[in-house]
Amino acid sequence: ILGVRDIHADHAASHIGKAQGIVTCLRATPYHCTRQKVFLPMDICMLHGVSQEDFIRGKREKNVRDVIYDIASQAHIHLEHVR
Repeated sequence: ILGVRDIHADHAASHIGKAQGIVTCLRATPYHCTRQKVFLPMDICMLHGVSQEDFIRGKREKNVRDVIYDIASQAHIHLEHVR
């Protein structure tokens, strides 16, 4: 948009965009769950033994929190790449 033509800036913007997308998905999870929808990666959910129904019912057990933590950690990794 600003006419910046730098591969490093493009790389940083890519990682920032990925981090923002992950965080937006996490922040929207309670809203989507009230509408019976879960948009979280099922491979991570299955790794912790969590079903979509656990999110829809609003469970807050450790394994549900671990799923959120793992996904949020992916956003953090993208931010670390930018730094």
